[in-house]
Formats: sequence, C-alpha cells, structure tokens
Amino acid sequence: MSARVMSPVLVGRSAELGDLDEALAAAPGAVLVGGEAGLGKTRLVREFARAVETPAGDGTSRARLLVGGCLELGSDGLPFAPFTTVLRGLVRDIGIDGVAGLLPRGDTRGLARLLPEFGEPESDAPTGEERARLFELVLTLLERLAEQQPLVLVIEDAHWADRSTRDLLAFLIRNIISAPLLIVVTYRVDELHRAHPLRPLLAELDRSDKVRRVELARLSRAEVAELAARILGAEPQAQLAARIHARSEGNPLFIEALLDSDGTLASEIPESLRDLLLVGVQRLPEETQDVLRDASGGGTRIEHALLAAVSGLDDGALTRLLRPAVAANVLVVDGDGYAFRHALIREALHDDLLPGEHTRLHTRYAQALENTPGLVPAGRLWVELSHHWNAAHDATWALVSSSRAAGDAHKALAYAESLAMLSRVLELWERVPDAAERIGAGHTDVLEQAAATAELAGEYEIGIKLASAALREVEEAGGPSTRRAALLELRGQMRHQLARPGFVEDLREAVRCLPPEPSVIRARTLATLAQYVRLTTDTHEARLAAAESMEIARALGDVTAEADALITLFCADIDYDGDEEMLAAAEEVALRTGSHRVVLRLAVIKSHFLEGCGRHEEAVEVARRGMEQAEDFGVARTKGTFLAINLAEPLVSLGRWDEALTVLDQALEQDPAITIRTSLLVLLGEVAAARGDLATGESWLTASDEIVDLKREWLKTQDYFATLRLKARLRVTAGRYEEALEAVRPVIPTTGLPDDSRYAWPVMVLGATACAALGDQATIDGAPALPQIEARAAGLKVLGPAQRAHRLTFLAEASRARGVTCRASWDAAAAAWEKLGQLFPLATALTRAGEAAILDGDREAAADRLHRAAELAERLQAGPLAAHLDDLRRRARLTRATGPGTGTAPAGPPLGLTPRELEVLRLVADGQSNREIAEVLFISAKTASVHVSNILTKLDVASRGEAAATAHRLALFPGPRH
Repeated sequence: MSARVMSPVLVGRSAELGDLDEALAAAPGAVLVGGEAGLGKTRLVREFARAVETPAGDGTSRARLLVGGCLELGSDGLPFAPFTTVLRGLVRDIGIDGVAGLLPRGDTRGLARLLPEFGEPESDAPTGEERARLFELVLTLLERLAEQQPLVLVIEDAHWADRSTRDLLAFLIRNIISAPLLIVVTYRVDELHRAHPLRPLLAELDRSDKVRRVELARLSRAEVAELAARILGAEPQAQLAARIHARSEGNPLFIEALLDSDGTLASEIPESLRDLLLVGVQRLPEETQDVLRDASGGGTRIEHALLAAVSGLDDGALTRLLRPAVAANVLVVDGDGYAFRHALIREALHDDLLPGEHTRLHTRYAQALENTPGLVPAGRLWVELSHHWNAAHDATWALVSSSRAAGDAHKALAYAESLAMLSRVLELWERVPDAAERIGAGHTDVLEQAAATAELAGEYEIGIKLASAALREVEEAGGPSTRRAALLELRGQMRHQLARPGFVEDLREAVRCLPPEPSVIRARTLATLAQYVRLTTDTHEARLAAAESMEIARALGDVTAEADALITLFCADIDYDGDEEMLAAAEEVALRTGSHRVVLRLAVIKSHFLEGCGRHEEAVEVARRGMEQAEDFGVARTKGTFLAINLAEPLVSLGRWDEALTVLDQALEQDPAITIRTSLLVLLGEVAAARGDLATGESWLTASDEIVDLKREWLKTQDYFATLRLKARLRVTAGRYEEALEAVRPVIPTTGLPDDSRYAWPVMVLGATACAALGDQATIDGAPALPQIEARAAGLKVLGPAQRAHRLTFLAEASRARGVTCRASWDAAAAAWEKLGQLFPLATALTRAGEAAILDGDREAAADRLHRAAELAERLQAGPLAAHLDDLRRRARLTRATGPGTGTAPAGPPLGLTPRELEVLRLVADGQSNREIAEVLFISAKTASVHVSNILTKLDVASRGEAAATAHRLALFPGPRH
C-alpha cells in the first residue's frame, strides 16, 4: 500500500488567514485559534508564519516570528514551557548580549528563572514581586523586539498550558499597549471540558477588544474534494470525494489519514479515532513502530539523545529506523529532536500500550534521565522524572522527584506548579514508609510548605485546608509555638483574602502563642496583626500591637517590622490636622529597609494622607513618584496600579478630570485585584455623574456594588461608604431623591470603621441635599430623614481642612432643608473649597450662594456667583450643573453672559449627549474606529466602545453610520476639526 501524503497547500482557510493578516496589521492584539483536533490549527499558523517571514522585494519580512509550544507535561507542573522555548530560540538568534541589550539596564538575571543561560536568579527565595517583575521583563523584551520589527508570538497547544504559562499569557495580552506585537494562541476545543482551566481565561480574554477569536470549522464537501485533489495531484472522482467527506466528516487530519498516494481510500477503516490515527503508523516497518511506541512516552516532542537512551539504539540505528516515520510524516524533525505530526497520534500510540509495556517504558525513561540528566534541559529534569516515575507506579522515586520538582518550580516563581508537585508528594506519602528520610522533610513540613505556596499561588481555599491540617499535626505533636504562630498567621491572611470569619482570631492567637520575650517573629507577627486588625473597628488593638511591634523591632534592629509598625500606627487613626512627625519617621525607616513592598506601602499611605488633608497637588506628586518607583522596581502594572487610585483621586478633586480618566482607564486595563478595583470604579462613576453620563455612571456603580457584596463580611470604609456615595450622587443627579436617601441610610448606623469621618461626611452632604429637595417628604425607615442625618453628622470628627469644608457644606445644606437659605453659609463653604482648589464643590457652593442671593433680592451678587459657577461648570464639562445654572439664570432673568462683552452662555450639549460623548461622536462622524478614537482621546478602546454604545442609544440609531448621518444632518460639527 502506498504511503500517505499531505496536501502541499492549505485548503479552506483563506478567511482565517485573512483574519490573522488583519490582526497583524492592527497589532497590538491577540488571536485565539481554536478547533477540534485535526482541523489544522498548527498548519494554519505555519502557513501564516511562512507568509509573514517570506522576504519582500526589499529583502525584509513583514514580521519576526517566535514560536513556543505547551507540553502535555505542563499539567503536571512544568512551568513556562513555551516561553522557555521562545527565549532559547531568541538566544540562538541574537545571543545573550542581544537579549540583554533589550532589557532595562541590560540585566538578564530577572529571566534566569526561565532560562539558566541568563545566570543565577536574583534571590533564592522568590516572592510575588519577583514574579510580577519577571512578567514585566518578558513584556518589555517582546515590546522592544516589536519596536525593531513587527513581532508575532505563537503559543501552540494552550490546552496543555500550565498555570504559570496561562498567567503570563493573560498578562501579556492585557498589557500590550502600542508596540506592533501579535500574540497567536492555539488550543483544542474538544479538550476543554467544563472544568478545564483554560476556559475561564478564554472567556476573560474574549471580552477584550484587543482579542479576536478564530474557530476552525470542519471542511465543506467542496473543500474536502479540493484537499483530496491537492493530496492526490488530480481531481478525485465524485464518488470517491463523497466517500472521503462522509468518512472524515471534514476533518483534514482524517482525510490525510484515509487517503493513499495511489488515489485509493484506506481499505480497512478502524471504528475508533485511535485506530484511524494509527493507520499511518501501522504501515511502517515493525521496528519503526517499536521506536515510535518508545517515543510516545516522552510527550509530543522528544530529544534525539533521550530517545536513543530509552530505546537502547545508537545514533545510526535510531536514525535509520526513524527515517520511514519522518518520510511518512508521522514524525517531523524539530531542532535536535522530533515531534509527532499530530499529538493525537502520540496519544493513540501511548494508549495502545499494554499495562506492563506502559510501566516498563516509563521506568526506562526515568532511568535514562537519572543516568544522564543532561538529556533534557535542567529546568525540566525533576518534573519529567516525577511524571515518569509516577506513570511507572514507583511511589518512592515519584515522591522524591516531585519534591525536587516543587523546589524548582518555586524557584522559577511558578507557584501553582510547585503546589501541584507538593500535592503529589502528599498523595504519595502513605505509600512510602520512609518518605521523610527520602526528602529530608516531615509530613508537617510538606504541609507547611504547600500552604505557603498555595498562598503565593492565590489558591486560598486549598491553602486554608493545608494550613489547618499542618496546625493539627503541630498541635498533636506538641510542636514549637513559633511554628504554630507562623501557620496561624498564614491562615489568618488567607482567610482575610476570602472574607472568611476567623481571620483576626487566627492572628490574635498567633501572637498569644508566642513567648512574650522579644523576638523577630513576635515583632513581625504583631505587625501583621496590627495591619489587619486596623481594617476592623478595633483601632485601639491595632495601635497596641503596632506599638509593641515597634518597640521589639527597635530593640532587635529589625527595620522592616519597625517600618510596618510605624506605618500602621500612623494610619490606625489618621489625624489630618495632626503633625507629620510619625509619617516622617516611618518614611525614614522605610527607606532604610531596602524593601520595595515597604517603600511602596509608604507611598500609598503618604499620598492618601495628603489627599485627606486637602493638599491635592502634593498628593498627585507623591502618588506619581510612587508609580515611577513601582516601574523602577518592575511592578508598574501591579503595585503601580494600586497607586493609580491615589493619583486619580486628587486629580478628580482638582477638577483635572480628563487626566484622572486616563489614569483610571489605564489602571483598569491592567485587570487589577478586587481590593483595588472598587476605588477605581467609584472615581470613574463620580466623574460620569458630574458630567451627566448617568448610564455609564450606573455601569460603574453596578460593578462596584458587586465587589462590595463579595466583601460584605468586613466592610472597608473606603469601599463601602464610597460606593454608597456614588449611588447617592447618581440618584441626586437624576432627581431620584427618595432613592438617594435609601443609599445614605446604611451609613447612618455604621459607625466605628477606620477613617469614618473622611468617607462619611460626603455621604451626609448628599443626604442633606436630598432632604432639601424633598422637604417634609424626606424619610428614612418611615421617620423624618434630616434629624437622623444631622445626628450622625454631629457625632463625626472634623479632621483637617477638607473635612471642615464638607462640614460647612453640610450645615448650609441642612439649613436649606429646613427652609432657611443663608448666603453667608454658602459663601463660607465656597471659600473653603476655593482654598483647597476643589472646583466642582466650589461651583456647587457658588450656585447655592447665587440662589440665596436671588432670594435676598441681591441680583448683582447673584449674577457674580452664578457667573463664576458657570465658568467652572463649563471648564469641567459638568453638564447637569451647567444646565441647572442656565435654567436658574433664565428664570431669574439674570444676564447669561459668560464674560464681559460676550453673548449668551452656550446651550447645553445637544441631544442629551455629554461633552465626552459629543467628542466621540465627532470622531465617529469622521469615520474613525474605536481604537483610533481611543488613541486620539487617550482612553481605552473598551471605554470608547462604551461611549459609542451610549451615543447609539441616545440618538436612537442602530449603527455608527446612522449616528454619523445624524451628526451631519444636524450640522453638529460644521467645520473641520483641527
């Protein structure tokens, strides 16, 4: 029977190739290529790669190509496998010095955890910050390569991707901003069972406008005939084409497996897919089949030297036996090894082994690797040994190898893979009588290590169970109190992450079980307790714990614990009127620690303090400098994102709203942690509300509300009160005052939370505003609302000039709610806001003062105040306030001039559009895409898409073209935009 051949060209994938071409032209971005096994994902990508790498007339190619594949072993813990392959190929192309030249300061040590050729890692104890920096370095490397020439990064077989690879891949796709980098990811859809870990990542990425999905379909009957013609070199007869289509169901791999080069269909068609895939193998010489069975144990790709060692053949014999497999395209040559043409062929071969053959084969692999470790790259040795010994049912050596693999994965910052290996150690423990002697660690040690690794991997559910199990063993064995304290501290931190009961109790018990004598562990445990208990209502306990921690730390010279204690002491009960000696002391100690974590924590607290004091310009500078430090430390897209809150908040206060929106959009693009997201969403919502974009504001409120609900067990003032503040502001802006009071209601009984007065005062002001609008109808829980709100305000502290401005505003609004409008009260509030530089509350206070002047009959004073308020509203693009002022001056028959010698004030934005939406509509009318609009306005493409959707709704049109036509018909933009 003649050997089967492949089609020399790709058939039926022109649309998909076009999608890839368009994606490259529009880069940065990503394409997710999915399809059933055998549909040609790899062939499609190779055809695309050939096209972009083929030199043009000037001798240059369209793009550089980097390719890495995920290994089936990845699910067993081999971290970052495709990126290691990519880096190895890059080193081969441009050398280590070439890679170094693309990295900040030319330092390649940050990549050493991926590739040993880059030297030794910077530390033996990897941390979450180092992992973040590793991700940053990979992104920087790819971006700088792309700046030289457009770059295509291909990650194949993502259904086998390990957790670390998925995390890094998601990070890259989310954070490519402007460099012409295209990431292409292939995966098998038939592998993605309901619980497959790739499914949530695909769903998340699918929501990004940077990402395209390309799903390969089965070939049509006409395409099957064309493929058969390409394979055979002649048009098949109609009957044969029909038979091929019926049997293959349009799967290109099956078509290739069924057809022989002599133009016949394979006579013996197996019933199962496995048998069908083995048809090509079964046509090979028996000795070749034996070697292929050996190769099947090594994964989709296997090095020549390793296969020689496993098979016991010398180079010449092995080459001779493999040549028919390569000629038949069962194997393809891949560097210094071989890869099965399709992973399913390897799986079918491996599954066809008898149980005894299976055990013996994996034993030979393990023995070969132990005898000659250099047969695989150093980073793969122990995870492969773990895989093979486990498959060979040798519990002892599987346990030993898994322990070593866990250590390697941890050192490589691959915490999820390290946890998987430690879990295997625990699973095998009972089957190895001398397990502790074998790995030099007891069962409790492994539980502790696994719990700590779970915390680093973010697997808090598993981590809590592991820590609890370790605690039971420590307590049963009467272990040292320091060990128990460390486990309690670890479990308490993880319980807090999940908002679980008992986190504070764990931390308190951790301190109680430590000897009272000064020690580093006591100082640090106390510092942790102080930091977390501060988030509850017991600030007194936080102060006591922090003070004791600081005393011990100073006595022992532990500057890290001292800095943490000082920072916690400072913010346990921040006095925005107090002196800054403690903050200065904390800053001095923090800078001496050399700890990035402590330095950035200080930047957060200092900018938070300055904003609370009303020193907005200083807060901007501190937060911006902190973000620059985060970038220097390699954590710009993680720790830097947290500082984005403290940069955006003072920008909002200063009325620099467009700057703030840019900061907030960029921060959200980084997919920040849940603990960060609420503040970002609230700030976005408040700007939207002030500008009259209530639909967008409501969407931000909904997202923030969902997060607060998740953390309902422990309410953080900054999240909870701020979300209620946004809800009340949106309702007041919409004139839904009863609902505004409903939003204010939960703040009234909720007292004692940290920083209560800072976040409660603005809510009380909005409550009083709603009462003024409703008059006697203002109720909360059936009782008059104003007395309840006034009672809560009376119990609030007034710390710093910002809170004094809020109190003056509250008193003026409360008087208005009682029917007494005092111009002097509003003038005092306006003066306070003007001194702070807060433009929107200043404009609001001037508006109220102008209203009071109208009632007093002082038209000149009213005109002056309302004119100043109108100027500010126009400057801020605060549509609802501007519309109210316009209506107020019209009804009072005041001059509507916007300045000396000018005409009337401009009307509000047409068609109910906000100023930002009007700007977006102008660009839509110019024919610009969402991505182009985003670049012009310095916003994210996702935000541009939201604006476009709102515009279509408000104009009651179905498409961008109709929106543009409406704009032109109404002559909204009569002249060209410069």
